[in-house]
Amino acid sequence: MANLRSLKPYKAKRNFTVTPEPAEGGDANPAGLQFVIQKHWASRLHYDFRLELDGVMLSWAVPKGPSFDTAHKRMAVQTEDHPISYNQFEGTIPPKQYGAGKVVIWDKGIWVPVGDPRKSLEKGDLKFDLHGHKLRGRWVLVKIKSREEKQNAWLLIKERDEFVRPASEFSVVDEMPDSVAGLPMPAGAAAPAESAESTGSLAGAKRSALPAKIAPELATLVDGPPSTGDDWVLEIKFDGYRMLARVDDSGVRLFTRNGHDWTKKLPHLARDLAAMKLPPCWLDGEIVILNGQALPDFGALQNAFDNARTKDITFHLFDLMHLDGLDLRQVPLVERRAQLQRLLEGAPDSIRFSEAFAGAPRDVVASACQLGLEGIIGKRKDSPCTSSRSPDWIKLKCRQRQEFVVAGWTHVRGTKSGIGALLLAAHDAAGNLVYAGSVGSGVSGKVVPTLQEKLAPLAAKTSPLHGATDASARGAQWVRPELVVEVSFQEWTKSGHVRHPVFHGIRTDKPAKAVVREVPLHLRPAAGGEVQRTLPAKLRVSNPERVIDSSTGVTKIELVRFYGLVGPLILEHLKNRPVSLVRAPEGVSGELFFQKHLDKGEIVGVRQLDPALNPGHAQLLEVATAQGLLSAAQQIQQAAEIVRVFLEQLELASFVKTSGGKGLHVVVPLKRLYDWDTVKDFSQAIVVHLARTLPQLFVAKSGPKNRVGRIFIDYLRNGFGATTASAWSARARPGLGVSVPIAWDELAKVTSGAHWNVRNIHTRLDKGNDPWIAYGDSARPLGRAMGILQG
Repeated sequence: MANLRSLKPYKAKRNFTVTPEPAEGGDANPAGLQFVIQKHWASRLHYDFRLELDGVMLSWAVPKGPSFDTAHKRMAVQTEDHPISYNQFEGTIPPKQYGAGKVVIWDKGIWVPVGDPRKSLEKGDLKFDLHGHKLRGRWVLVKIKSREEKQNAWLLIKERDEFVRPASEFSVVDEMPDSVAGLPMPAGAAAPAESAESTGSLAGAKRSALPAKIAPELATLVDGPPSTGDDWVLEIKFDGYRMLARVDDSGVRLFTRNGHDWTKKLPHLARDLAAMKLPPCWLDGEIVILNGQALPDFGALQNAFDNARTKDITFHLFDLMHLDGLDLRQVPLVERRAQLQRLLEGAPDSIRFSEAFAGAPRDVVASACQLGLEGIIGKRKDSPCTSSRSPDWIKLKCRQRQEFVVAGWTHVRGTKSGIGALLLAAHDAAGNLVYAGSVGSGVSGKVVPTLQEKLAPLAAKTSPLHGATDASARGAQWVRPELVVEVSFQEWTKSGHVRHPVFHGIRTDKPAKAVVREVPLHLRPAAGGEVQRTLPAKLRVSNPERVIDSSTGVTKIELVRFYGLVGPLILEHLKNRPVSLVRAPEGVSGELFFQKHLDKGEIVGVRQLDPALNPGHAQLLEVATAQGLLSAAQQIQQAAEIVRVFLEQLELASFVKTSGGKGLHVVVPLKRLYDWDTVKDFSQAIVVHLARTLPQLFVAKSGPKNRVGRIFIDYLRNGFGATTASAWSARARPGLGVSVPIAWDELAKVTSGAHWNVRNIHTRLDKGNDPWIAYGDSARPLGRAMGILQG
């Protein structure tokens, strides 16, 4: 029996019209009581540990995350109970909302309490076994006895068993940092479920009254099809509106994905469903209008609603969630679909079953694209139904397509009338509305008066956008960001704009606040899949507990784990570039020396570059793989802003990163048209100019005596053979600061060049290289800048 009263604090803290978190719902797993650990980048990174009991998820916030070392007693602050449906939640909680920040499913599985869990909780000593992808064995939560009740504080401790591992050998949060959302529930748990009534062949079905409302399962965009179709149901991705139907003795009601009642807008569908004399049920599908080639036509669907002529709309059903007193959401998808297909036998032409396609997923997608379809939806055959976005349902698109918020519009080119193009935007991970380019193709004919009618009341004097736009936004007529449109496009540019976009229609079934840039995920295997580790299982680190930085106590194994974490990020900066390794045999306070060549022996994952790069000398080194990175690991704000502004006057784009030491690095991408000496001389000319213009701030000569109270811009870094700390590298100096790419608008918040270090880098990994996403498209020839500087 669900303890609904315990969800009141959870609901009171959240605005569900803004946050994507589920309000309620969720079901017990037939295999046993569920647990989930969610990695949560809120004001501070922490891990939310949740245990299912009495219809809710008991929850604790664990700042440092769990440890397999029995000596590590992790603080765990108990928080409000969450609904069971929260187990499926991955996403970003918007700014200004409770718990704002990104959430991923770090681990999941089954938990088995030792003894009566309710009595143990009351006693403040809860022992249990975990059967997860990452956490295994016996654990205990012990309540800290204190007179102060401000914090309901507990300790999470690993009990002694075969899974115990010392911290010097293994750190589960460092070596297994990623989401497990795409993996199935792990095997090995044999605990019986507390509920769930088996009903014949529909394993997982249970008796339940028909819910008043149900939220649908949403598909996740992925970057490619599964390798085989054996585990998947492949269906058309309908170009329409998601719709759910609730049927009971009182009649039929039709709901959008957000719970809006559209029964009156679709009277013929409600009438046809009622005529079928269906038992009480919940049906899930999509409404479309088919064109002359029997293909979904989104524009025609939009016009049908605009003109109140909806009789040609057909309802394509693909899931059955409730039937005649049985909750089917834990029944495997293929069994639910078989029941649905039987239910729809003899249905009128307006009500159709969504057929599946056989064949290799890659071939099915290719065929769909040739037919002019939007794409394919893949659904795992054995998956349950969840009221959230799930990796068990995937979107495979022929052409990129998504919703955007209209931030403004421009006139038809060469005129001062009409709508020539819409200015598009989407929310980023921080909740900012960011410019995404403009679309003019498709904005014509009958749609223009409709757009004018909807945009006129939204007129605004200022831009609603965060950050810059581009030339296509000149002379923009800004609007309040409330209208949502659907646009297809070829690809995203590195500057974050859509390329070759086409307008398809207005969306009225999705709020503007929920529109984000869709980022395709890489599909993880369903069965036999393993949790990815940042460190190879066979890696052996000599003297792992040796302290390499006496100022912080950081050990050698901590540095190795750091490079394991940042490996995918730093390798983007090291590709095809010669690298110097800073060796510190006695720690960062001892003698340091550079290694630029391989000399004797080998370093796994480190290779020698083409001798032509350094003629007449030994071959330079490249760290070519993550393994090489791990092997190698083993053995001021005003000035920067001024430099940026000056570079903009020279029509050069610039990017900034912390140095990991005392200063900042400003990086300018250039096209390779000049030699090393020319680029170095140009850099020196910039330094001399700034020192002459602002002598109180800048100096053109290096050396401690020259730069007392002033800043020397080190142009010498541009000389052949000179070195600069790579992004994501740890500096061999006390504190072990890390060089991190940042956005210019973040500069004011950075406290020093060593703002991040090997111990707090977790808090930055979520942004990764995103602040430099436009780097590749920003390279300019140096000739124009030389002319401006000389002039």
